[in-house]
Amino acid sequence: MNINLTLFAQAITFAVLIWFTAKFVWPPLLGAIEKRQKEIADGLAAGERGRSELEQASKRSAETIDEAKLRATDIISQAEKRATEIVEAAKEAAKAEGDRIVAGAKAEIDQEVNRAKEGLRQQVSALAVAGAEKILRKEIDAKAHADMLNTIANEL
Repeated sequence: MNINLTLFAQAITFAVLIWFTAKFVWPPLLGAIEKRQKEIADGLAAGERGRSELEQASKRSAETIDEAKLRATDIISQAEKRATEIVEAAKEAAKAEGDRIVAGAKAEIDQEVNRAKEGLRQQVSALAVAGAEKILRKEIDAKAHADMLNTIANEL
């Protein structure tokens, strides 16, 4: 065998192998590599999108929390204001009721005073009439008359 022919045959076989590999083996390998690179790139892009969405969601949640805190503060201040108004209204109502009760009590006291005065007037007039009767029944005597007036004065 000739070494040249062997080398030539090996070169042709090698060329056929390269052609076969380039035609049938290499394209699926490149396709798989490209597909894998695309998947990795898509995954990285999705991760970046997820990270940016997470940051945006964090910002939105912080804004929502701040807004909720402001609303809670407003609600609390309104509730405190309303509570103060209710307390003031209750104080005013209690004061008005107290004034009404005091006025009623004063009117009742005035009525009782007037009844007592009227009763005293009736008693005084009855005593005066009784004293006058006693004075007129007895003979007119200055000493007896003075004693009788003193007794009537003591009874009043």
